[in-house]
Amino acid sequence: MNPEKDLAGQTATDIAIAVADRMVSASKVVEASLDRIEHLNSKLNAFTEVTAARALQRATEVDASIAKGERLPLAGVPFAVKNLFDIKGLVTRAGSKINLENAPACKDAALIRKLENAGAILVGGLHMGEYAYDFTGENAHDGNCVNPHDITRMSGGSSSGSGAAVASGMVPVTLGSDTNGSIRVPSSFCGLFGLKPTYGRLSRHGTYPFVGSLDHLGPMARSAKDLALVFDVLQGHDGSDPAQSDKPYLPTQNFLDQGVGDLRIAVADGYFRQKAEPKALMAVDQVAEALSASSMIEIPEAAEARAAAFVITASEGANLHFNRIRARAQDYDPDTRDRFIAGAMVPAGWVLQAQRFRSRFRAKMREIFETVDVLLAPATPFDALPSGTRTITLDGETMPARPNIGLFTQPISFVGLPVVAVPVWLAGADLPIGVQVIAPAWREDIALRVANQLEIAGICSSKVSKF
Repeated sequence: MNPEKDLAGQTATDIAIAVADRMVSASKVVEASLDRIEHLNSKLNAFTEVTAARALQRATEVDASIAKGERLPLAGVPFAVKNLFDIKGLVTRAGSKINLENAPACKDAALIRKLENAGAILVGGLHMGEYAYDFTGENAHDGNCVNPHDITRMSGGSSSGSGAAVASGMVPVTLGSDTNGSIRVPSSFCGLFGLKPTYGRLSRHGTYPFVGSLDHLGPMARSAKDLALVFDVLQGHDGSDPAQSDKPYLPTQNFLDQGVGDLRIAVADGYFRQKAEPKALMAVDQVAEALSASSMIEIPEAAEARAAAFVITASEGANLHFNRIRARAQDYDPDTRDRFIAGAMVPAGWVLQAQRFRSRFRAKMREIFETVDVLLAPATPFDALPSGTRTITLDGETMPARPNIGLFTQPISFVGLPVVAVPVWLAGADLPIGVQVIAPAWREDIALRVANQLEIAGICSSKVSKF
């Protein structure tokens, strides 16, 4: 890292090394991050809260620790979190109007504590779709969070601010949540590396829920190395999330440079080649060629998996919000409200069938991963849509835009598989588009290895937007 360059535009890995080696202070890094937030946030609307005083105090503490010889893996790295994470002293908004009436959080979410214990420094809370039921980055209460690469376009949701904050260089790392694609969609639209870990890998304690049986938390960054660095810090069982697995710690950083020569990599065919614009397929094919992946595998009943995910999402989400919808429907974003109301009317028999199908589909995916180690698929059917887009036409069919941005992400999170979204800039393209690198359950290390190899080869890269 060159201390003379824009500090806020550096990777987390470079910042941590520079601070640890006392080439630059954590305080200077945080000041640069806060300055960039002040300059850009009015244009992008990525941050809903900026914790400047807390960040500067913590930076002073990190500098003192470094002076004493302590080694912190994330020393001085500024980060921010989707505003469904509890931040001590702030109300956990979850993108809503109603939650603003709640008391401030008494302590930080589990993953915030893990990052800060490793030397990272929280600088704020980030814009999101209301109650995480969104793929666009548009919020009736907080306005639109726009794309740093083209402010007339969507940032993607529901981790909208998480994507925009990293792509604009305000911070090198953010945390988001992914229920049906809410890390992978903004990663695709904003051109980032985003990790959705295996369901149950990381603690969700201290976060506002959406769909308990589908909710994941994970990082977004501008490099695969940064994802691995942060993921390794975030791991560890804390017992406070009943859905968290007690799987042993899986180190990933030391295996990033192993290459992919021993991996069986295939392209997801059938459903994942349909209803996608040519650029989405071109991105997948470019990645596949770079990895010498020539085989195609059809995932049976992927469309049915997406439908079942819709049923479970609508039903579980509506159940959580049922009493509030009855009492305060007018205080919801109309798009969110109407989907919760529809979810409340889903017959119980449909939900039961969806859960039964989920078990069968999970078994089918296990069978597929006995023959391959990695699957490649589009992250989104297209690059970032113009803000306000209501309908899209794919394969001759016109459909609502908002839910169908997640066409290719929902079948994967439905059974909790780990995925790294990698950014591709096609020749001559003004906007990036993402590819999903899908691995077997509990093998985030494999997906990160592939992402790192693609980055080294220059096939996938993340660019800080220019303002």
